[in-house]
Amino acid sequence: MIYGYVRPLYNDEQCEKQLKLLKDCKEIFRESHGSQKKRAELEQMLMVLQKGDIIKVERMFVLADTTRHLMELLKICEKDGVTIRFLNEGINSNEVLNFSLQEMMEHMLNFQSDIVKQSTSIGLAHAKEQGKVIGRPKKSDENIKRAIAMYHSGDYTLLDIKNETGISKSTLYRYLESVGDE
Repeated sequence: MIYGYVRPLYNDEQCEKQLKLLKDCKEIFRESHGSQKKRAELEQMLMVLQKGDIIKVERMFVLADTTRHLMELLKICEKDGVTIRFLNEGINSNEVLNFSLQEMMEHMLNFQSDIVKQSTSIGLAHAKEQGKVIGRPKKSDENIKRAIAMYHSGDYTLLDIKNETGISKSTLYRYLESVGDE
């Protein structure tokens, strides 16, 4: 039997992209959340799998949250005679791969990038729920104006400006660029 597995991701919260790719699956297991913890549908799917079954996922990250997690799932499926098809990567878990090292590293980098994007997305949502302000803290307008005036006077080094106003070099340059763009 062909099973599908989907979960909400940073770029597909409703699983629409994933579901489009899994139309030929007999049954689709769909998580209600994108978190690493308590993936009840993944556990349920693993319990019903039988030898010869196939799991289809859009990409590696849909199934696993870390490289270690991916390896554990691959071992379980190999032991049970189950194939995993990673559609975006064009990889079947039970086939010998014919990739260059560069191509394989590209798949792994994409996987790692997905991990970071998902955890960042979940972290930001959690912070917003708690009422935390997201983004860089704003510097006072008075300090910014003073730092810009000191810079334009030419009488102060960047270190002098930082010591007097608390405005770092990168922050000063960012404000200078934004003033120049207006």
